[in-house]
Amino acid sequence: MKQSHQITQLLEACKRHDAKAQIEIYNRYYKAMYNTALRIVHNPDDAEDVMQEAFIKAFDKLNTLKNNTTFGAWLKRIVVNESILFLRQKKTHLGLDEHINRIETTETETPIDTTTWQIKQLMEAIGELKDNYRIIINLYYIEGYDYEEIMQILNLSYANVRTLISRAKHKLKEKMNQKLTNNNNTDLKIK
Repeated sequence: MKQSHQITQLLEACKRHDAKAQIEIYNRYYKAMYNTALRIVHNPDDAEDVMQEAFIKAFDKLNTLKNNTTFGAWLKRIVVNESILFLRQKKTHLGLDEHINRIETTETETPIDTTTWQIKQLMEAIGELKDNYRIIINLYYIEGYDYEEIMQILNLSYANVRTLISRAKHKLKEKMNQKLTNNNNTDLKIK
């Protein structure tokens, strides 16, 4: 409860444009926000830029935050949105928008069983996915957003979100099975 009170005080000072308070908030949240951006943009320099831009936007719009106790989630949403905006603007790979226009509704959701797969290898496989798949996997499985939240973040219908998650998961399974075959590891079972 004490930390929550400290955050509230710092945020109130930030609303008054107190630079020291802004630095303190930045120092408390930058690592988590950088990691969030990195999982989406997949480039350390770009993630740093996105994170910086997100903090600037957050400090500019801090007066719109209704509840100071939700600051971390609010900031993470800004980072996710900035990351997606960055990728849309970059358009170096198959664009998210182009792919979404071709999505059809398919199979139902089944969880990925990663209990016997090393996290490092799983993250490498996620990193090898196309941007649109990597984004949706990160939003759903790593960041923990539900379908409704992803619908709002990506401006998609429920069916498109469900389909994109399903296809991304299928592609991730393929990549993990390739790693399994390449490593001659017979312990991995992907459900």
